[in-house]
Amino acid sequence: MKFIKGLALTLAFLSLQSCFVAKEYSRPEVVMESQTFRTDRLPQDSLSMAIVSWREIFTDPVLQGYIEEGLKNNMDIRIALKQIDIASAYLKQGKAAFYPTLSGTARATHQEFSESSQFGGQLSSANQFEISGGLSWEADIWGKIRSNKRASEASYLQTVAAHQAVKSRLVANIASTYYQLLALDEQIRVTEETIKTRGKGLETTKALKEAGIVNEVGVQQTQAQLYSAEAILIDLKSQSRIMENTLSILLGAQPQEIKRTTLEEQSIDIPLETGVPSQLLSNRPDVMAAEYNLVNAFELTNVARSSFYPSLTLNANGGLQSLELDKLFNANSLFATLVGGLTQPILNGRRIRTQYEVSQAQQEQALLQFKYSLLVAGKEVSDAMYVIEAASEKILVKENENNAYNLATDYSEELLDNGIGNYLEVLTAQERALSSNLDLVAAKNNRLQAIVDLYEALGGGWR
Repeated sequence: MKFIKGLALTLAFLSLQSCFVAKEYSRPEVVMESQTFRTDRLPQDSLSMAIVSWREIFTDPVLQGYIEEGLKNNMDIRIALKQIDIASAYLKQGKAAFYPTLSGTARATHQEFSESSQFGGQLSSANQFEISGGLSWEADIWGKIRSNKRASEASYLQTVAAHQAVKSRLVANIASTYYQLLALDEQIRVTEETIKTRGKGLETTKALKEAGIVNEVGVQQTQAQLYSAEAILIDLKSQSRIMENTLSILLGAQPQEIKRTTLEEQSIDIPLETGVPSQLLSNRPDVMAAEYNLVNAFELTNVARSSFYPSLTLNANGGLQSLELDKLFNANSLFATLVGGLTQPILNGRRIRTQYEVSQAQQEQALLQFKYSLLVAGKEVSDAMYVIEAASEKILVKENENNAYNLATDYSEELLDNGIGNYLEVLTAQERALSSNLDLVAAKNNRLQAIVDLYEALGGGWR
C-alpha cells in the first residue's frame, strides 16, 4: 500500500513537472503592415481576390478545360498527393504512440546437453514450449509523445499546404502559358498581314522603278524588308510550337496541338483587390507551409528537450510455459511478470545535448524561412500590382503610337505613289508600324500575365 501511494505521488510530481518541459507553440510576432506591398491602394475592408475560384478569374471555357485537365493529370500534383499519403501514415503513427505496444511469441526449444555441462549428468536433452504476450507502455510525463504527435500533425499539414501551393502554381502556369500562346497567335497574324502588304509593296516598288520614280536600291530595300518580316514569322511560329509543348507537359500529356481562342476574347473583369496584408497568412499556401515547418521544428525541440529527463516505462509479460507440450495448456503453466522502471540518461557521448542544440538551430532556421516567405510574398504582390498598372498605361500609349505609325505608313505610301515622297520614308514607317503592332500585343499579354502573377502571389488558385 505504501508502495502504491509513493508511486502515485511520484507520478503526480512528474506530471506537474511536465509543464516546465513541453512548451506550447505561439505564432511569432511577424508584423504585416500595408507598407509591405508598397502601395496606397489596399482596401482594408475588402476580401482578397485570392479567395475567388479560378473559374471566376479565368472565364475562357477552353482555358478552364485545360486547368481541370492539368489538376487531374499533372505529374507535380500527383507527386504532391503521394507526399500527403506519406505524411498521413506518419501522422497515424504519431497518434498511436500514446497506446501500449503488444507483442506475441510462440516458441519451441530443444536442447542437447553435454555430459560435462551443469545439467549433463542429470539430463541428456530438454524441451520447452512457450506461448506468451508482452505489453510495454511509456508514460508521457514530459510531453515527449504529445510533442511528437503535434510535430507529425504539423508535418502532415505542411504537405497539404505544399500540395495547395503546387495547385496554385499549376493554375497560374497553365493560364500564363495559354495567354502567351494567344499573344503569339496574334503576333503571327499581324506579321502574316504585314508580309502580304510588303509583298504587294514590292510589286509596287518594281512598277515605280520601271516608271523611273525609284531605283534598284529601293527595290532591294523593299525586298530585304519582306525577308525581315518572314524571318520574324519563322521565330514566332517556332516559339508557338515550343509553347504548345510546354502547355502539354503542364497538362501531363505528350506534346500535342493546343486548341485555343483569341487574345481579343480574353478579359478579366473581377476587381483587382489584394485585401489586407495579414490575409497572406491564410491565403498563400507556401506561407502556410513555412509556418507548419516552424511548428514541426518547435515541437521537435520539445522532444529533444524531454530527452534530458527520465522516462517511466511499464512492461508486462505473461503466458504459458511448459517442458511438455501436452501440459502447455494447463493452469500450472501460467506465468506473469510486471516491471516498472525509471531510466535517466547520464553519460551518452553528448548525443542528447547535440540533438537539442541541433533542434534549436533548426527551429531558428524555420523561423527565418517563415519570415523570408512573408517578405517574398509581399514583394511578389507589389511587383504584380506595379506591372499591372504599368502595362495598362503602356497599352494606351502603344495604341496611340500604333495608330500614328499606321497613318504615317498610309501617307508615305500615298506620297510615293504620286511621285512626291521618298521610298526610305515608306520603309521606315512600315518597319516601325510592324514593331509597334508587335509591342502592342506584347503589352496586352504583359497585363494578362501580371494579373495571373497577382492572383498567384495572393495565394489564389488552390481553392
